[in-house]
Amino acid sequence: MTIPGGLPYEKVDYPPEPWAMRGSMWLSVFRLTEDVDALRPAGIYGAAFVSYTEGSPLTYSELLVARLMRKAEGHGRKITITDIWVDSPASVAGGRELWAIPKSLCDFDLETAHRGPLTSTDWSASLGQTPVASASFTDVARLAPRAPFKQDTFQPELPEGGGVKGAIMKGSAKALLARGRWDFAADGPLGYLRGATQLGSARLSDFRLSFGS
Repeated sequence: MTIPGGLPYEKVDYPPEPWAMRGSMWLSVFRLTEDVDALRPAGIYGAAFVSYTEGSPLTYSELLVARLMRKAEGHGRKITITDIWVDSPASVAGGRELWAIPKSLCDFDLETAHRGPLTSTDWSASLGQTPVASASFTDVARLAPRAPFKQDTFQPELPEGGGVKGAIMKGSAKALLARGRWDFAADGPLGYLRGATQLGSARLSDFRLSFGS
């Protein structure tokens, strides 16, 4: 069996859960008004770029899209990750096996600049020469007080099996609203979000979180 990207699934080592992660997240919330498929119905979605930094068991970049599940699904208040890419084979293997998170590999570019309290950040993700998404953010989240957060996940079974799984994400971050602008490649795997309505953006700066059971 191989993980997305063609690497031997059985031969990639990863840390045991829970993963104690540190880093920053740049997040925007969207409303999708039409169903895409069974895994991506109309509803509220979050798209985020994440940088996991030193102090984490793995350091890597990430692009994810998660959907807020509906009460009718029996998992109200939980999120399910529908699309996700990282640049760490260990993260792919661990995410898929431990929590049924459908991680694949891609390439990232990240540029950050500071001007006084203002932080400007540009992200992009691509599959080889094929763009997936890019985003630009400005924020002053470094000045925010630290606040706690907690979120449960629910993941359907992956093609390689393993059953449905869930995880708990909890920790703290310096979080504030931000100005965010996204571009989803029309012919890329997130093209379905091009017509979604962006509701708002935020940055979670210097987060410290535990992810797992």
